[in-house]
Amino acid sequence: MPSIQEIIQQFITGMQSTGPLEYIAVFSGIASVWFSRKESVLTYPVGLVGTVLYIYLSFVNHLPGEASVNGYYTVMSIYGWWLWNRRDKRQEPLLHVTYSDAAMIRGQLLFFGLFYAGIFLSLSFLKKYFFEGAIPWADAFASSTAFTGMWLMTRKKVESWYWWIATNIASVPLYFVKGLVFTSVYYFILLILAFWGLNEWKRRAVA
Repeated sequence: MPSIQEIIQQFITGMQSTGPLEYIAVFSGIASVWFSRKESVLTYPVGLVGTVLYIYLSFVNHLPGEASVNGYYTVMSIYGWWLWNRRDKRQEPLLHVTYSDAAMIRGQLLFFGLFYAGIFLSLSFLKKYFFEGAIPWADAFASSTAFTGMWLMTRKKVESWYWWIATNIASVPLYFVKGLVFTSVYYFILLILAFWGLNEWKRRAVA
């Protein structure tokens, strides 16, 4: 087990090696979460910048599961952008922050389970033949919780934030051991913002 001094040194080294694309992706992601907390449609166009960059960064750093997540983010961001922009005749948003009912909670758990199993099996195969540095169980968990959170976010469901919290907790150590230290710090910041967003959406939620 590495000492505190070794972890600090790894952090410093990682920060020094952080490239400009990672910085842009990180700040784009933070801004996107900030806007989502406020229920602003800017969540999606701002977030698209980061998701596209992270597709590239994830492949380069042997994180195929995270690359698939960001590909999914990109598609769902376009979908969410459209949903959040819909208005009624009075130009009021058609979609409001709400809690999931029992059926939707069962659906999201099934959604998570199916994606976790599929991603884990796929990554186990890819690790053997293509991505030696992959960590199937951790990458699958981070990916499947993120898939679930993004789907619920487009529907403005309060529960989306619980899935984001799980994603961020898993991603902090995952990216750190992969050498993407600034991204690890980014997910720690997102974890804090997720708790903040959860409280805000609970306040806004329509019963």
